[in-house]
Amino acid sequence: MMNGNSSPRIEVVRGDITTQQVDAIVNAANSGLFGGGGVDGAIHRAAGPGLLLECREVRHNTWPEGLPVGHAVATGGHDLPARWVVHTVGPNRHAGQTDPALLESSFRASLETAAGLGARSVAVPAISAGIYGWDADEVARIAISTVRTTTAPGVELVRFVLFSDRLLEAFQRALEASR
Repeated sequence: MMNGNSSPRIEVVRGDITTQQVDAIVNAANSGLFGGGGVDGAIHRAAGPGLLLECREVRHNTWPEGLPVGHAVATGGHDLPARWVVHTVGPNRHAGQTDPALLESSFRASLETAAGLGARSVAVPAISAGIYGWDADEVARIAISTVRTTTAPGVELVRFVLFSDRLLEAFQRALEASR
């Protein structure tokens, strides 16, 4: 078992994040937490209506103005194989959110939240690399670097689950460059 000072093992795969057999999956959410397109919509569809109900509670009780960029919050996994969903809002380059520290914060907050839940394995998408307009290579570099430098006690595996060959190749390059 890894201690809090060790980096988790990192895997990079092409696939569907909603089918991953892990403790927690990360949702590249919008601030409303009510589902949407891309990964967010896929997770909400696969998790079933209970996820939306729980997200409404989170909005009402914890984040009435919406989840801010770079923060993370957890819900149950509902109909997903994962026990938990960690929702994070990545920066939207098209909205002028171009600071790499915001993207790093999204990855870091997600890992720390998963660790706080007791997750040992976490599946993570390419946050902000889709409709939010961030370059795949930049997202991959920041993601891999953040996993290597984030203290997430108990997290033994971080699996980046990517929906396209372009993203898979970017993450493979970043992982190789980090060794």
